[in-house]
Amino acid sequence: MNRTVTVLKRIVCTGLLAAAWTASVAAQVSAPAARPAPQPLDRIVAVVNNEAITESELDARTRIAQAQLRRQNINLPSNAVLRRQVLERMIVDRAQLQLARESGVRVDDATVNAAMARIAEQSGMSLPQFRDRLEQEGVSFARFRTDVRDDIVITRLRDREVDSRIQITEGEIDNFLAEQAGVAAGAVEYNVAQILLRVPDNASTERIEATRRQADDLVAQLRGGADFARLAASNSASPEALSGGSLGWRTAERLPTLFLDAIKDLKPGELAPLVRSPGGFHILKLVGRRDATEGRLATGPVEQTHARHILLRVSDLTPEAEVRRRLLDLRERVVRGGQDFGQLARLHSVDASSTRGGDLGWLYPGDTVPEFERAMALLKPGEVSEAVQSPFGWHLIQVLERRTDESPIERNRLAARQALRNRKGEEAYLEWIRQLRDRTYVEYRLDEA
Repeated sequence: MNRTVTVLKRIVCTGLLAAAWTASVAAQVSAPAARPAPQPLDRIVAVVNNEAITESELDARTRIAQAQLRRQNINLPSNAVLRRQVLERMIVDRAQLQLARESGVRVDDATVNAAMARIAEQSGMSLPQFRDRLEQEGVSFARFRTDVRDDIVITRLRDREVDSRIQITEGEIDNFLAEQAGVAAGAVEYNVAQILLRVPDNASTERIEATRRQADDLVAQLRGGADFARLAASNSASPEALSGGSLGWRTAERLPTLFLDAIKDLKPGELAPLVRSPGGFHILKLVGRRDATEGRLATGPVEQTHARHILLRVSDLTPEAEVRRRLLDLRERVVRGGQDFGQLARLHSVDASSTRGGDLGWLYPGDTVPEFERAMALLKPGEVSEAVQSPFGWHLIQVLERRTDESPIERNRLAARQALRNRKGEEAYLEWIRQLRDRTYVEYRLDEA
């Protein structure tokens, strides 16, 4: 080791001496060469508590936001407006990540790899193709991967700080089930978009009125034909701002009560009256409405399936073709070779169920993603599927047995509890984010020269 260090030092010193000698000779025989142009330092654009957000980080996130907006066919706001909007999102994210570190929230590489593979698959690409697409759009793959990790950390923080503290009473479940029984035939889902103008805690009357005037001005622009998605990307303080403000399709129980009351009587395309919440002012638009009868809780007999699976995922080291080949080989070993499916799952599956031989237990309709459920429904007890792709990876599925649950009462109560938790969770998370942002020290330097 000492000899290696000595050699390295000698190489470095020799190089430095040679460079100095060459520079000295050159200075004696000619005019000094022009100095290279100084490289600008990566300046700080904001300080969040004791951490800095740099301009290069902001530029990288802005490129991701631009690519996201283009993919959704949303007109881009001006670069200055988009940068400020992205910076606000980064400030909130950074505050959450700091709290996550203090709270011991961690995400391992395997979880991030699985998430990246799902994102690529949902985009209809392999992971290498997805990497190439990002690079073509000027987005660093490493930066994107870091952002995915941060998103998972923030989700786990929300689970711990918000969702885990939500209490659902038995009386609330009873009322929910009664409502379900009364309106099942006319159940609907709502596609809602929002623009949130945030009002801090203890804001002055002048600040509140100024924000209200800004909201009224945006409403006037929208009624005059302005593009909702573009205004959301430019002005909204909500997490989905850079997706055009879209909340996506949600049943009534997955909407905050304030939102549901405001939009339930609207026609698609209409704006709701301005909504005031503890977090600020909400401009809501009902984008669409559709039947959701299939999503209602079951009231009669329900067929259950007892299944197990082997899950493999695509990665840089294991491309899609290799994953499918391995699954085909495993299927042959079960179907023709008579090997035990459960034992192979323990040895090869990357799912948490591998320790149980891939056993998923008794599944109700809707317990798995649609791709998995469709393939499972085609199998008879004892049969093994071909390779099946889902957002989680590639599966081999074996159905063990089926049965009919004549009275899924407990199942419905669990589903009702989760639906109520989702509804309360949206409201609680918005309030928690508002409080976290208000107690976070932020110093802006974006406009400094």
